[in-house]
Amino acid sequence: MADLKQRIDEATGTSTVGHEWDGIEELDTPMPRWWLWTFYATIVWGLAYVVLYPAWPMVDSATKGVLGWSSRGDLAKEMAADAKRRAPTVNAIAATAITDLPAKPELMQAAVQGGGAAFRVHCVQCHGAGGAGVKNLYPSLTDDDWLWGGDLATIEYTVTHGIRNPDHKATRTSLMPAFGRDGILDAAQIGDVVSFVRTISRQEKVSASSSRGATLFADNCAVCHGAGGEGGRQVGAPKLTDAIWLYGGDRDSLTATITQPRNGVMPRWGGRLDPVTIKMLSAYVYALGGGEKGLAPVAEGAGADGQP
Repeated sequence: MADLKQRIDEATGTSTVGHEWDGIEELDTPMPRWWLWTFYATIVWGLAYVVLYPAWPMVDSATKGVLGWSSRGDLAKEMAADAKRRAPTVNAIAATAITDLPAKPELMQAAVQGGGAAFRVHCVQCHGAGGAGVKNLYPSLTDDDWLWGGDLATIEYTVTHGIRNPDHKATRTSLMPAFGRDGILDAAQIGDVVSFVRTISRQEKVSASSSRGATLFADNCAVCHGAGGEGGRQVGAPKLTDAIWLYGGDRDSLTATITQPRNGVMPRWGGRLDPVTIKMLSAYVYALGGGEKGLAPVAEGAGADGQP
């Protein structure tokens, strides 16, 4: 590269910048006037924005701006306006007993829609977007298998008080003994009980093992699950005679469950959500497809936990 004195290019009449690269010189062509004015205008606009709106980040906030505007403030205004719009419906739901909602179809539909929004925020992480649950982890809410009952009032109770929250006296609690871990039954006996359970759930034919298991089941399991494995809602014992299983109905899964039960936990939402939101959330769960009409009441309400 050679340094040359500035000169006027004969072909264009434009001054050069005084540099040359392999015989090529750079022209000092001025920027278009419109571009320069646009550039200056953006500088002025930027300075005005810094003065009027939040701009410079501080330790725990930002400069306020003389207009006092903020995106959070805008959101708060929009949410307040939306709350005002929804207030008549929300108040009507609050004033209606959850068991009376089905008799008011429009109000029930509004509750289901509101509950769906709450479900998508608070419940899909475990139960899935459609409430189908996750095998071996979280129960499906779309079938008709319910531990404590699936009518509106019992679902509301479970959502409010949760499952196995040790710091909450009103929580749903059922505790299946660890028959294998605690030495209540040996491995052979557990195998026989598994055979019986698979027989009453129509997965295996009657055998010598299942016959022995029937006696063991009557002595150890029937007190909660019922003599025929039909389940016991009073104690949250799942039904064992159908094909719906949370932790699996194959031999290995049943053996693992009897040896050391899972005893899953569901958080209680009574301290996190307001009563109207819980009522709407319960209506949504009820409407997923497995909701039951009001049945005989069970101890302390009822709930929508899952299967065995």
